[in-house]
Amino acid sequence: MGKLLEVNNLRVSYHTYAGEVQSVRGITFDVEEGEALAIVGESGCGKSVTAKSIMGLIKKPAGEIKAGSEILYRGQNILNFSKKEWSEYRGGESAIIFQDALAALNPTMTVGKQIAENLIMHKNMSKAEALKEAVNMLRLVGIPNPEERVKQYPHEFSGGMRQRVMIAIAFACDPKLLIADEPTTALDVTIQSQIMDLIKKLQKELNTSVILITHDLGVVANVAKRIVVMYSGNIVEKGSCEDIFYNPKHPYTLALLSAVPRLDLKNKQELASIEGTPPDLIAPPKGCPFSTRCKYCMEICCEKAPEYTEFGDGHVAACWLHHPYAAKELNPFGYGGNDNE
Repeated sequence: MGKLLEVNNLRVSYHTYAGEVQSVRGITFDVEEGEALAIVGESGCGKSVTAKSIMGLIKKPAGEIKAGSEILYRGQNILNFSKKEWSEYRGGESAIIFQDALAALNPTMTVGKQIAENLIMHKNMSKAEALKEAVNMLRLVGIPNPEERVKQYPHEFSGGMRQRVMIAIAFACDPKLLIADEPTTALDVTIQSQIMDLIKKLQKELNTSVILITHDLGVVANVAKRIVVMYSGNIVEKGSCEDIFYNPKHPYTLALLSAVPRLDLKNKQELASIEGTPPDLIAPPKGCPFSTRCKYCMEICCEKAPEYTEFGDGHVAACWLHHPYAAKELNPFGYGGNDNE
């Protein structure tokens, strides 16, 4: 499989009354054809800004993708697209599922028309053909009585059903790249599982590359092949699902994993949390962005940003604890250096 998408040194800022907010600060990752990649991290770490950048939704003057940033889709830098190329790419080659389906859907149009709109634009279908395909798409995503539901409006659907409609719109034109931005937000646990299973099923059947964006590590385990961990606009660790869950190499990843609710917690035992607050991205720290909240913080962590240490098979982490001179007694990974002792 080749690389479908390559993001190189992506830097995105928002201009506010208080100053320039450096939302994304030079991240690099790629997505292979047919692969499911998860981007995880707490709110405000730059996940959704990254998604909007890939979809061309960062608009000046409020937002700005900085010079030197590169987003390659099939080898072509989409940041240089013309208006016509953006129109063909967005909705045709790529699609996005937003976290708030009620806000994303047009309340004045039936769901059938909203699915058909995309098909008419990108598949050159007639109105009748598009409405017929809209029924098929609702059936594909598991909505009962699609012939009747296609005539209804978003407010007549439950939260889970609205999210299924969003998935139907996203997959209608058979995109090669799908971004799911917090697709299970505000849904109960049972519906969350159904939505994730549906995305996984369609991803496998249609061989679509998926970028799953979430703050919940619990929802990615059965969907993603690789995981990118973001913090404060940076990628602090990336690797396979097995690497991240069973062999994490960054204190922030450890903290995220410990914060996932567990079934074996004793009665009234408190859930783990990450103390402190993320740094101010108007004036980001010069050292490791997690240093102010890390219980393993050393002097060097506050002075200089760590470089990536490689652990094999694409598993990398940016942490000074892997330096050969790092003290073993303070090290949660049990060693200093970049080998797996």
